Amino acid sequence: MANKETRQLSSFQRKWHHILFEGNSTQGRIFDIILLLAILTSVAVVMMESVVPLQRRYEHLFHLLEWIFTILFTIEYIFRIWCSYQPKKYIFSFYGLVDLLCILPSYVEAMYGNTHFLLTIRVLRLMRIFRVFKLIPFLDESKYLVTAIQRSRRKIFVFLFFILLFTMVLGTIMYVIESGKNSDFTSIPISVYWAIVTLTTVGYGDIAPITPLGQAFSALIMIMGYAIIAVPTGIVTVEMNKIHRAETATSKSCLGCSATGLDADSQYCKFCGTKL
Repeated sequence: MANKETRQLSSFQRKWHHILFEGNSTQGRIFDIILLLAILTSVAVVMMESVVPLQRRYEHLFHLLEWIFTILFTIEYIFRIWCSYQPKKYIFSFYGLVDLLCILPSYVEAMYGNTHFLLTIRVLRLMRIFRVFKLIPFLDESKYLVTAIQRSRRKIFVFLFFILLFTMVLGTIMYVIESGKNSDFTSIPISVYWAIVTLTTVGYGDIAPITPLGQAFSALIMIMGYAIIAVPTGIVTVEMNKIHRAETATSKSCLGCSATGLDADSQYCKFCGTKL
């Protein structure tokens, strides 16, 4: 039964829906490429505008380009609502909200004046690139990664909780070693901050041990850091392998062209047309 919220579209609306939302036609792919270039160019303009010398020299040009992109993205947003089978669902979807946030800053700035944080919101346009990722076929494999992370979330949470406790212990030990001899380690929270920075191998260098025992202890933490970083990677990789094996076991292969990974309910090969 059709969804009650699904509306009927005219042939012209259906044509635009196919171009804007599906993108598997020549026109759809051309539109996606143009959209991708527009997104990247608009974000580049925002980034260059944050450079003070460039902003002072090309302020009017940046302002003009920003409004050109805003108007183009606004027209696209309105068209997406107009040719959507379920406008409300699109408006409140992830992509719909991102599309809206990408055009709002310019209008808010026009009404309330220049607001610095709006510059940051404009960079959200980069998230719109996910919409045109379908241009690259192999990125469909990202579903394995997303599913693997979802299945591993409990293990990852337990691991992160353990790391939190571990860094508190390491920070406390370093505080005992360095306090009274090193002015950097003034408290246990500061020492825990140092432990996190060291264990993750970031190593800012703003706090460093000076005692021989403290330096030896920090070297041990750095070595442990490499092993700890590999743990969540291993957890997710194991889940990805499980998903891949399960999908391979339920998929078909083609005797005509030797293609593998075909859907289990496929009657014909989607590559060569051979009956399965």
